[in-house]
Amino acid sequence: MSIEKLVDDFAEHVAAQTDAIFRGDARTGNKHEKRYVAAFEKLRSHGDKGREALAVLFMHPRMDVRVAAAAHLLRYRTAEAKAVLQEIAKGEGLAAFEAAESLKRWEEGTWALDSDGNDHRSNSE
Repeated sequence: MSIEKLVDDFAEHVAAQTDAIFRGDARTGNKHEKRYVAAFEKLRSHGDKGREALAVLFMHPRMDVRVAAAAHLLRYRTAEAKAVLQEIAKGEGLAAFEAAESLKRWEEGTWALDSDGNDHRSNSE
């Protein structure tokens, strides 16, 4: 599967999970979460090339997709990911809550969405 297809899968399944949550369908939401996490794991297996490809989602039209991409890239693209999350956290709703929680976990040092044993945290915080 191409890197571009993995990025599309990530975005598609993040959006589908959010839609399922709003319908009250946790089972379907969990299925989509597993799929976007799997897409991220495959992207991560491509190293920085996969992470760079995911960064295009910082500009996605859906806030939930931007939040998920930024949360997964906090260690790799710290300054840009934090900026995306901070902007969305100013709003209201689920995406704003998730953005604020991601930032909170990052600041606490408990964030671990991209933990593969290699620290990709940038020095540009």
